[in-house]
Amino acid sequence: MKNLVRNFCIIAHVDHGKSTLADRMLQLTGTISDRDMTEQVLDTMDLEREKGVTIKASAVRMNFNAEDGKAYEFNLIDTPGHVDFNYEVSRALEACEGAVLVVDAAQGIEAQTLANLYLALEANLVIIPVINKIDLPSAQTEEVSEDIHNLLGTPKDQIIQISAKQGTNIQQVLQAIVDFIPPPKGDDEAPLEALIFDSHYDSYKGVVAYVRVFNGSIRRDDQILMMSTKVKTSPVEIGIFAPNMTPVKNLSSGEVGYIATGLKTVSECRVGDTITFANNGVEEPLPGYKHAKPMVFAGVYPTDGEDYADLRDALEKLQLNDASLEYQPETSEALNFGFRVGFLGLFHMEIIQERLEREYDMDVVFTAPSVEYEIKLNNGEMITISSPAQLPDENEIDQILEPWMDLTIFTPTDYYGVVEKLVKLEILVNGESVDALTAIVHKDDAYHKGQALVSRLKELIPRQLFTIPIQAYAQGRVISRANVKALRKDVLSKCYGGDITRKKKLLEKQKKGKRRMKMVGNVEIPQEAFMAILRLDQTK
Repeated sequence: MKNLVRNFCIIAHVDHGKSTLADRMLQLTGTISDRDMTEQVLDTMDLEREKGVTIKASAVRMNFNAEDGKAYEFNLIDTPGHVDFNYEVSRALEACEGAVLVVDAAQGIEAQTLANLYLALEANLVIIPVINKIDLPSAQTEEVSEDIHNLLGTPKDQIIQISAKQGTNIQQVLQAIVDFIPPPKGDDEAPLEALIFDSHYDSYKGVVAYVRVFNGSIRRDDQILMMSTKVKTSPVEIGIFAPNMTPVKNLSSGEVGYIATGLKTVSECRVGDTITFANNGVEEPLPGYKHAKPMVFAGVYPTDGEDYADLRDALEKLQLNDASLEYQPETSEALNFGFRVGFLGLFHMEIIQERLEREYDMDVVFTAPSVEYEIKLNNGEMITISSPAQLPDENEIDQILEPWMDLTIFTPTDYYGVVEKLVKLEILVNGESVDALTAIVHKDDAYHKGQALVSRLKELIPRQLFTIPIQAYAQGRVISRANVKALRKDVLSKCYGGDITRKKKLLEKQKKGKRRMKMVGNVEIPQEAFMAILRLDQTK
């Protein structure tokens, strides 16, 4: 039976057609009827269909009748292609023996093609190269075939040319999966070893873990253990994806499916954990699993302070579906209580923002994104910061270390850039620094960004009865300034003709009142002002 199982994933650069290829496979194997067929079947989130990008890994079981007359069981895992979701790809690869590498015939090999390919090779997967979109007028099939041959060493006659949109040569891809990808290994009689490669939260079934069983088998009446958290539970339901969740009696070694754990606390079921039996289970978890490290950090605050608890619950549930999301509480003088949230990249951050607004009906403010910096102080101490508000005073800093990638870039000498220097750009409103509007920028950009932000804030901050100065401050000096003009109350309206000294006294009294108001008055900054800093590059 195990010899008839094939576990594989589809990897590609974003928009090269992997979700469309998955659709054709589901159609050709009869997993989904023509009546139920929609574009991007495995992209179940509205955001995935809108943006044309797979965000979450998803699994599905298919049955394929091969040329040898045998019925094979395929477990397909559709993976994301955008660079921000590399972690989703690495999880999916752990559960497979092979990968279908899709390359666009018009675009050729691109950045994520290589990144995902290297991840697959590190996981020792068998690679089946496929050239998609051969029906396009701009298709360069021969050139792309040559590039793949040079990259992988695959003979050109083994590189399958398809059109996923029109369904051309999809049968060849399915047959190649049977011929080239090995069946899974594993011992049904051994203690249970199952890897959680994804999960989601269900209101009725609790945490639903997507698993690949490496050894042993699991039934609904077994008591299981999450090895990293030491939590014990009995499954509420065990099943497969066909493509919807379909209950089965048991999952055995080599199979991909789900375990509804019944757990209500999301932190008890971690993605990447190993599931085994509570009694007589394995001693060591499955090796080689890496945890994703956030690269971009931003403050997330509810517009209404009373929604803080709801925001915490929403982030906790999102973290179950997205193990790469990290957060911790923080406070801001301007925005009160919120969270410092770590993301894989700016696109990942945009997705989380939209999911908070759509799925959890949260009205939130995101502050300017930044990366993690290491700061060497004058006393030799090293500290790590992820928020501009945490940056020490300039006099205390010996060195600022910015994250760098170890890359080789080939470029003409005309395009060599200068060495970049980082400075702290502060925004002062009425003489007070607003931490949520503080950013770390490159020295050459400080003036332009400061000027753009000051101009934008001048438009957004409501006028008061006193003049409000807005200043951009960097490297110990004010680099840009604008004033929000004061509203003027006509104190002379009740005066008629007569003594001019009476009018002068009233005007002098108004001046003194405005000076006193300016000293003690707080300026309320609207939400639009905090979003303005995120759009600096567009206003530059």
